[in-house]
Amino acid sequence: MARSIGRLTALKVEKAKRPGMYADGGGLYLRVTEDGTKNWVYRFMLSGRPRWMGMGPLHTIGLAEARNRAAECRRQRHDGIDPIEARRAGRQQARLRSAKAITFKECASKYIATNRAGWRNAKHAAQWEATLATYAEPVIGALSVQSIDMTLVLKVIEPIWTTKPETAGRLRGRIESILDWARVRGYCEGENPARWRGHLDKVLPARSKVRKVEHHAALPYAALPGFLMSLREQEGIAASALEFAILTAARTGETLGVLWSEIDLLDKVWTVPAGRMKAGRDHRVPLSTRSVAILGTMKSLRHVDAGDAYVFPGGKRGKPLSNMAFLMLLRRMGRDDLTAHGFRSSFRDWAAERTNFPAEVPEMALAHTVSDKTVAAYNRSDLFEKRRRLMTQWASFCTAPEQTSQGNVAPIRRSR
Repeated sequence: MARSIGRLTALKVEKAKRPGMYADGGGLYLRVTEDGTKNWVYRFMLSGRPRWMGMGPLHTIGLAEARNRAAECRRQRHDGIDPIEARRAGRQQARLRSAKAITFKECASKYIATNRAGWRNAKHAAQWEATLATYAEPVIGALSVQSIDMTLVLKVIEPIWTTKPETAGRLRGRIESILDWARVRGYCEGENPARWRGHLDKVLPARSKVRKVEHHAALPYAALPGFLMSLREQEGIAASALEFAILTAARTGETLGVLWSEIDLLDKVWTVPAGRMKAGRDHRVPLSTRSVAILGTMKSLRHVDAGDAYVFPGGKRGKPLSNMAFLMLLRRMGRDDLTAHGFRSSFRDWAAERTNFPAEVPEMALAHTVSDKTVAAYNRSDLFEKRRRLMTQWASFCTAPEQTSQGNVAPIRRSR
């Protein structure tokens, strides 16, 4: 068999002009057609019958490559495999892979669309889209999810891992979630290259060790009465909303989104539904006399015919104040050294230093996630009444004469 293979030479192949079959041996033939076209074919026997398998045209497949392909076919025949059927199956698999191929950007869009309804608000989806569009899509957006490996994931997150650790951490988690979704849907296989524990944590430093946490600037609590006096001199709905947020120790988003349907003026309770809470459960807020007075003022300004659903409506009909409203208000007051969120820290410091309430009471007032034991106590009326007394004392303190002239900013640990 060795001497019967390799009969043709490059010169013989070039000079073959007459139509017919020119044997190279081992089942490989150069076929010359009537119009002079040259191509390779492989002949083999299957179930006692000859079969012919096209190997490609001469102008694309040279003599050496044709021999390699023929050798592979002979190996398949030796293993009892039909080369024609094997090639057909391979092409089918390639078509299936092509049909299943999906880019990271397409996966991200589908993942967000699938989960959008389960997220608390549209802002959450917008944050996902913005983060991925800014950092991930320029690097891996056009790539198939199957081709994304740890090297590519690192290429996305490493540039901001030390400069923007919080953003980088969220970005990594979002990439991991999208790739997990893609794997479950059958678009990719293998280990998730964006997984942190036991994977990326071996090549990247923990975010907690990269950079110290930046804290919200908070006004020393003793300066709050004077600040609120200045705040009440400001015109506009934003000033009333910020004072309401300070008196209730609420987050900015919770305050801006408050609806009249959440307010019970008779019992002086504001119930924030779970869908608008960070912890994902209803949060009852006892209202002080001053908080109720602010609501009364807003109610008198409400245009019933406009159907205002928001307590603190924005400039557009049916919309609340912008999430930039407090920032712009503080700038107008010359206090762009402060943040609205920082007043929650002021409240917590005041409660710790100026009251005797158990620590869990102000923590619950801030709607922080606490231990299971305390969560169980949350629904008991005595704890709610403790919080009511706490918020009454807080409002009394805030409306008392200013106790210090200090207006400096104290960096206080970020409220969650």
